[in-house]
Formats: sequence, structure tokens, C-alpha cells
Amino acid sequence: MSGARFCRACGAALETLPLAGRLRLVCAAGCGHVEWNNPLPVVAALVERDGRIVLARNAAWAEGTFGLISGFLEAGESPEDAVAREVAEELGLVAEAVALIGVYPFERRNEVIIAYHVVAAGEIVLNEELAEVRLIDPEKLRAWDFGTGLAVRDWLARQASARG
Repeated sequence: MSGARFCRACGAALETLPLAGRLRLVCAAGCGHVEWNNPLPVVAALVERDGRIVLARNAAWAEGTFGLISGFLEAGESPEDAVAREVAEELGLVAEAVALIGVYPFERRNEVIIAYHVVAAGEIVLNEELAEVRLIDPEKLRAWDFGTGLAVRDWLARQASARG
């Protein structure tokens, strides 16, 4: 449940009531506002450049912590356009091919991750969000057990299946 305490519509206190099969935060003053706490859509890119996978470390992350390129879906944007935009913004690369890997709940951050395999070209130029990148041979890539790691797991399984 959201950590909100006050109604975004009128400023009154929120109270917890059953609504639509769950406990929800609703306006205690009766203005009709409900904090639905729906998850935010996030796109993630398993970026392949010159046959290698790009893993990135966000500037806010601890040394040695790497993940996929990701970002929020913006209003009016398709997930495919969003993932190509994120790859361009964060890495300076051009998406040449975009293929859906899967959709994954990430409850810890109240997000839904829409993950893609993105074949990209160009020279890597990091934006201010990223501290460093690593280029990994696909056979050395290992999945992690949360968030975008689930997409890595599924992509690796498909690669192994395609090889027979």
C-alpha cells in the first residue's frame, strides 16, 4: 500500500477501507479520491552490441553492481519506443532491432518491467546516470533472481534452446 497520508485531490486525511476486493487508501472527507497504488511501467533493455551484452552501473549504485538499461515509460510512448529512447539516452547507441523478452512484476519497487532484447549500434557514450559499463560475452552472462535478472534468465534460456 502507498505511504500517502493525505488526499491528493482535497488534502484531507486518507483512511484504509475495503474497496474492489482489497484494502485501499481513500479520502476520509469523501471527495471520492482513491490511492490505487498501481505499479509504474518500466522498460528494460538487454542491449547487445557487436555480439556482446552491455551491463551498466548506475552512478548511485555500489561498486560492482551492474544491471540492464532501464527507465520509465513516458506518456504517449510505446514500450518499444521507450526502450529505444533509453538506450540512446543512457548509452548513446541506436536501437536497430527490438524484441520483447517478457513482462515481469517488480513488487519491491511497485513496478512492472517490460523487458526487451535490443540489438544496438554505435559508440557507447555514457550519460550522467551511469558510472560505467561492462561488455559481457553472452555465454558468460549470468542472471540474478530479481527485477531485470528474470528477463536475463529468460533470454539466456531462449538462447540455449535456439542452439539446441
